[in-house]
Amino acid sequence: MEADAVSEGGAMAEERPPRLVDYFVVAGLAGNGAPIPEETWVPEPSGPLRPSRPAEPITDVAVIARALGEEVPQGYTCIQASAGGHPLEFSAGLLGGTQPVICYRRGRDKPPLVELGVLYEGKERPKPGFQVLDTTPYSHSANLAPPGPGHPRTYLTYRRAAEGAGLHALGITDLCLVLPSKGEGTPHTYCRLPRNLNPGMWGPAVYLCYKVGLAKANTLVYEAELLGRYPEEDNEAFPLPESVPVFCLPMGATIECWPSQTKYPVPVFSTFVLTGAAGDKVYGAALQFYEAFPRARLSERQARALGLLSAVERGRALGGRAVRSRRAIAVLSHWPAFPAFRAFLTFLYRYSVSGPHRLPLEAHISHFIHNVPFPSPQRPRILVQMSPYDNLLLCQPVSSPLPLSGASFLQLLQSLGPELAVTLLMAVLTEHKLLVHSLRPDLLTSVCEALVSMIFPLHWQCPYIPLCPLVLADVLSAPVPFIVGIHSSYFDLHDPPADVICVDLDTNTLFQTEEKKLLSPRTLPRRPYKVLLATLTTLYQQLDQTYTGPEEEASLEFLLTDYEAVCGRRARLEREVQGAFLRFMACLLKGYRDFLRPLTQAPSEGSRDVDNLFYLQGFLKSRERPSHKLYSQLLHTQMFSQFIEECSFGSARHAALEFFDSCVDKVHPEQEKPETAPLVELEELSGSELTVFITPPEEPPAPEGSESTPQYCYDGFPELRAELFESPQEQPGALPVPGPSRSAPSSPAPRRTKQEMKVAQRMAQKSATVPELWARCLLGHCYGLWFLCLPAYVRSAPSRVRALHTAYHVLREMESRKVVLPDEVCYRVLMQLCSYYGQPVLSVRVMLEMRRAGIVPNTITYGYYNKAVLESKWPSGTPGGRLRWAKLRNVVLGAAQFRQPLRDRQRRQQQQQQQQQVSAHQEAGSSQTESYLERPSPTRPLQRQTTWAGRSLRDPASPTGRLVKSGSLGSARGAQPTVEAGVAHKMPPDLPPPARRSPMESLLRPRERPGSTASESSASLGSEWDLSESSLSSLSLRRSSERLSDTPGSLQPPSLEILLSSCSLCRACDSLVYDEEIMAGWAPDDSNLNTTCPFCACPFVPLLSVQTLDSRPSAPSPNPAPAGASSSKDAPLPGGPGPVLSDRRLCLALDEPQLCNGHTGGASRRVESGAWAYLSPLVLRKELESLVENEGSEVLALPELPAAHPIIFWNLLWYFQRLRLPSILPGLVLASCDGPPPPQLPQAPSPWLMPDPASVQVRLLWDILTPDPSSCPPLYVLWRVHSQIPQRVVWPGPVPACLSLALLESVLRHVGLNEVHKAVGLLLETLGPPPAGLHLQRGIYREILFLTMAAMGKDHVDIVAFDKKYKSAFNKLASSMGKEELRQRRAQMPTTKAIDCRKCFGAPLEC
Repeated sequence: MEADAVSEGGAMAEERPPRLVDYFVVAGLAGNGAPIPEETWVPEPSGPLRPSRPAEPITDVAVIARALGEEVPQGYTCIQASAGGHPLEFSAGLLGGTQPVICYRRGRDKPPLVELGVLYEGKERPKPGFQVLDTTPYSHSANLAPPGPGHPRTYLTYRRAAEGAGLHALGITDLCLVLPSKGEGTPHTYCRLPRNLNPGMWGPAVYLCYKVGLAKANTLVYEAELLGRYPEEDNEAFPLPESVPVFCLPMGATIECWPSQTKYPVPVFSTFVLTGAAGDKVYGAALQFYEAFPRARLSERQARALGLLSAVERGRALGGRAVRSRRAIAVLSHWPAFPAFRAFLTFLYRYSVSGPHRLPLEAHISHFIHNVPFPSPQRPRILVQMSPYDNLLLCQPVSSPLPLSGASFLQLLQSLGPELAVTLLMAVLTEHKLLVHSLRPDLLTSVCEALVSMIFPLHWQCPYIPLCPLVLADVLSAPVPFIVGIHSSYFDLHDPPADVICVDLDTNTLFQTEEKKLLSPRTLPRRPYKVLLATLTTLYQQLDQTYTGPEEEASLEFLLTDYEAVCGRRARLEREVQGAFLRFMACLLKGYRDFLRPLTQAPSEGSRDVDNLFYLQGFLKSRERPSHKLYSQLLHTQMFSQFIEECSFGSARHAALEFFDSCVDKVHPEQEKPETAPLVELEELSGSELTVFITPPEEPPAPEGSESTPQYCYDGFPELRAELFESPQEQPGALPVPGPSRSAPSSPAPRRTKQEMKVAQRMAQKSATVPELWARCLLGHCYGLWFLCLPAYVRSAPSRVRALHTAYHVLREMESRKVVLPDEVCYRVLMQLCSYYGQPVLSVRVMLEMRRAGIVPNTITYGYYNKAVLESKWPSGTPGGRLRWAKLRNVVLGAAQFRQPLRDRQRRQQQQQQQQQVSAHQEAGSSQTESYLERPSPTRPLQRQTTWAGRSLRDPASPTGRLVKSGSLGSARGAQPTVEAGVAHKMPPDLPPPARRSPMESLLRPRERPGSTASESSASLGSEWDLSESSLSSLSLRRSSERLSDTPGSLQPPSLEILLSSCSLCRACDSLVYDEEIMAGWAPDDSNLNTTCPFCACPFVPLLSVQTLDSRPSAPSPNPAPAGASSSKDAPLPGGPGPVLSDRRLCLALDEPQLCNGHTGGASRRVESGAWAYLSPLVLRKELESLVENEGSEVLALPELPAAHPIIFWNLLWYFQRLRLPSILPGLVLASCDGPPPPQLPQAPSPWLMPDPASVQVRLLWDILTPDPSSCPPLYVLWRVHSQIPQRVVWPGPVPACLSLALLESVLRHVGLNEVHKAVGLLLETLGPPPAGLHLQRGIYREILFLTMAAMGKDHVDIVAFDKKYKSAFNKLASSMGKEELRQRRAQMPTTKAIDCRKCFGAPLEC
């Protein structure tokens, strides 16, 4: 594997990652030279005190044949009785029996025995390193089996410690024999050999047991003290705990007397975990070693206790003795990187016992703390070079949804086996007292961490001390459940309490009393238990093939090349063991969410009780009957109560709990085999193999002309000197990495969890294959974008409660549109806002709406909901007052309905009078009409009505009917029509329908009917709210043109007009790709910006074109002109009579300031244009979440947002306007143009965020904003040119002669006669074959559609029917021309996915 290496400075200058180590500590006896107090520290007995045992280990074992007259050798002890006191006689009563007896001898003259065994001769061979005890000291056979055929010869085997192992080598300290037939069991902390010493048919079975320990004498024990630390100052977020020294030396700081020739033992590595008040863990690693201790600091009594003085001759010192004391160095961190800590501490110890050195030890300590970071995606591999021969490698941990811990499931399985591991799982689930002990202190932490991790998602709530110091051993007598790890030498002094389950990791045994016996494994759910046991057994058999070598012994070449490959198998097995326990817990709690009880009323006393939050009895009845006893104990544990409370009210573990819910959905407890897909889906780390090298600290420069000489030499670990530590150097450009910003209470953290992102990604990939689902998927992400911006919108709204109700109506609108939501962020954000603004009733309505939509809330959403109901202030008083007000409202509404017929009668009378007046005017002739135009009457409104065919509807009986503009100026009484009323104004009920004839027969011909006019929609194809077929009337969303005065003369053009278009050009084939085609071409990936061109299938990045038209004066004038004044001299005066439809120019003057495609006349405007990447809702949501997480939701309400994050801002504005959702984004554009706003109060809404709707107008265009003059002009633009309709952009280039008005009329005539195939054929014939023919950037489908909409009006074209006709025409032409040729000439229609996207996002945009 090749690794790209970079230097430390270049890679770490970007940002300052979190440190690997927080503190360095030295613990032991105070080294200030003062005498040691004579009072030794002996722990208080927390159990029955055992009798004193010999301090010397067993060095020899022998077999004596008493029947042959052999006697016990001198110095040997004979085992004459069993552990229970029963007599022992091998081959008793048998003829020829030798009556063998086992003897042993203690001493320190040779290395102790470390292991025993039993050998059946002829059936097996001795293990490597073992010696066979085949003869007695008197040269007779040492066979323990009775004589006779059929019994194999049975011999003892032993293994001795290596020569020079030292005083502190582990050895056998006790032997005993047990008779199972007498009810005797293996004594605590003893290891029983599996072979029977009496394999014959006669006599009881006899088993040999031995105890391994550390036999030491002449030892004084004191409580450890803090000798040094770095840094000296406490970190505010993490102060150094005072109890660290006793955890560094859990068995106390000792003073020992050794023979002078004794070698120093190998330092002992241990780990420990400190748990804070909030449940956060701090991991520690310590290295214990011995140093010389001065005799002068000992009193006479202490020297005598250590054996330094003769007990016979008072005061005479004994020679050949050395005094040693135990000390420890340790590091503390928030990361369980125990292998790295072991390598670093080992390096420091070796550095202190070697030398001389050019650098002090303090320089290496400070350099490691300040410059070694924890691995991150930017630095996945960190190689720390502490010296030319000492290296350690840090790798980024596998990204897993499970919480990070120091657990080692492989060590748990290797130490206990599959069956015992499952037994301990049951003990932890039922909250028993567990005492884990071992002679290896580094094993205790990893196994205890695995015990509390395998019950995920439950969290152990009782005392938890993985490595318990003797000073805290009284916790073993606590009346509460606990998990405690302790050194096995504790049991040399005390017996364990009777109600404690002891687990010996060295002998793989479990000790329990009858009164506290565990439940049978049969009480576990049957099938999940069988799957768990089978999986653990399979993995247990694979453990011997894994690499178990210590990492600190690995070479640099191994770390850079083969480390990951060799250790990868072990890491995979680790994940598989953890996944087996996770599957069992998911099966154990399957369906628990169905029994959660949400709060639906005002909270009362006891609302947080488990009985009120969870249906315990219902959950118990849903389980298997044989497992009821286990579930009864589990449901009443503290950790299950805490689990239900976390699920009900949320916690810091919400992401992990949500991941567990996904595991529950995946598992099938009824199966007898595990699922094929793993529950833990590891995230792919960054593909970078970047390795950051951390070099050793720099040596001080030597004076010129001389060489630097080593000056630091140590006899032991030195006392830390503050002046020798290196101060941390601020790297240029290195800034602290900001943690996850805590959102304000009014802006809940809207970021999705990793699990929600994975689910959304899978849903998007699945929806991409189904056209209709893909459109709804994009729509769901668009609504998710709006709810991400909801906190800023509510905070800026004048009425926060009304804004919350608006959001609730949006939820209901989503349900009516059958939006596919990829997650629950929409509901979650609204629920937390309800909690913050005190609207618990609305929160309950949101929950009911969520359930009505068939969505089961996950842990996070459920927690936000219950917190909103529990913590919010509920409305006081009885509901009687609200009911009375509701009755009064119904009475008023009923009275208004009764008055409605009277209003209708009055309206009909007024219409008849107006018709009579119009008839009188018509009799006066056209000259009188012109006089009316010159001198309009001030009492009549200017209104006109257009039809589907673009002509006015006139009643034959009353040819002078009113002219009403749809959704426009309103009546003379100043009524402001809403979105709902827009459709009703288009067809007055008193006008008869026109005669039935072909629409194209009445289609206007500019040459034949120069006085006719196009429809209102042909002049202005839609407006900023004409984007969908359905209206959001419940949201009270109003058009920017609805805030008008009572008279039409007070109309004002918008101060700022924003034009947006997503139409993009594909450079590969020079074709315009429109909005729905871009949506259909997006990939279901939240990191892919490309879409696919429907013509050439090439990927490209679409652009969102923006144009702002600012008509506000740059400087205030003393006499400003009226805002609605027009420079046209032919504009009608306000209040005058309406012109006839034959005068097109004056009719267009009646329209709003925008004309066809945004055309305005008169006032000058400042125009600014730009184009930014058009992002998929999936990509935009990811970017928006990152922005909110880094800068907070307040950034969405700042006027600097359009300039600081233009891509996010303009895409959000596009989608919100497209879906007709209220937002503060248009106000931000206005505010950004005005400069920085004045300071506002923190709680006051900003006035620039809610401007007058008439001041900002946002229009979404279907076609491009700026046409390419070198391309062929679109047909709909040519139609408007021939029709003399003002346009926003004048076509800048030449017009081909073949694209005449006759061609356009012929195409329209064919479309009107349902002969679309002829229209397509006519265009193909006119354009000519490629490449010689004319090249249109728009396809044939788009040209005909836009031309039809321009001539007939967008509101009068049924695009669904047009698509059906065009599809039929395409199939008809394909039979003659071929589909491939039609595609090459761009005559195909959009794909089904594109059409579904257009339908799902509402009515088409304006051209």
